[in-house]
Amino acid sequence: MDNGRVNDAANHTAETVPGPRSTATGSRLYPRVTSFRSRRGALTPSQQQAWQRTWPRIGREVGDELLDTAAWFGREAPLIVEIGCGTGTATAAMAQAEPQFDLLGIEVYKPGLAQLVHRIEREGIENIRLLRGDAVDVLENMIADNSLTGVRVFFPDPWPKARHHKRRLLQPATMTLIANRLRPGGVLHVATDHPGYAEHIAAVGAEEPQLIGLNTAAGGDDETFRATAPIGFDRPVTKFEGKAHRAGSAITELIWGKIEA
Repeated sequence: MDNGRVNDAANHTAETVPGPRSTATGSRLYPRVTSFRSRRGALTPSQQQAWQRTWPRIGREVGDELLDTAAWFGREAPLIVEIGCGTGTATAAMAQAEPQFDLLGIEVYKPGLAQLVHRIEREGIENIRLLRGDAVDVLENMIADNSLTGVRVFFPDPWPKARHHKRRLLQPATMTLIANRLRPGGVLHVATDHPGYAEHIAAVGAEEPQLIGLNTAAGGDDETFRATAPIGFDRPVTKFEGKAHRAGSAITELIWGKIEA
């Protein structure tokens, strides 16, 4: 299935993406081998035109300054971060279905972002903003503690070979970083079509003391938490995921909530 290879902000880059490689103290929060792999592609003329018109308003390169999301979105609203918005099919659908939320998508693959920018312009979607660069840099430097209502990571690259497992995005330190940025009660929603990675993610999530499972795969009870969680548990099914279903691939959903003090 190509879904994970298309939709992960930590998977693809068309060229070198500018962005901070260190925290304000001069070193990373933790040593990390970047989890994105090289991918190239060209923008169509219509995508390039939409990019020139719209990106300056809704998009930014990853930096090292804390985001003022209220100023950027032009309103105060609960914020959801999507790590790996890819070409944005699910991103746009979720933003349109959830107008009460502001959605911040992170992606390194410019042609994928350009497709989403084109759709945002064409359909007049107002509650999406985009960052181009490494998602861990965003979480480390641009997002405040206890500020996110949700984090979504749909189909991150599983890096299936054992020697590449260190490149997987969802490692213990990243899980702690995400938990720190979630507000109490905030939700982390992960989906993967790779059984081995699903087991790894479940084990990492179970060890994070700030998180509690909200669905069965994460050690919780869907029916108990679905009605009270601040964001929905449902996802749009993309064409890539549809192919996986038809091929018999199982999709694992892992949903955690940040424990409220």
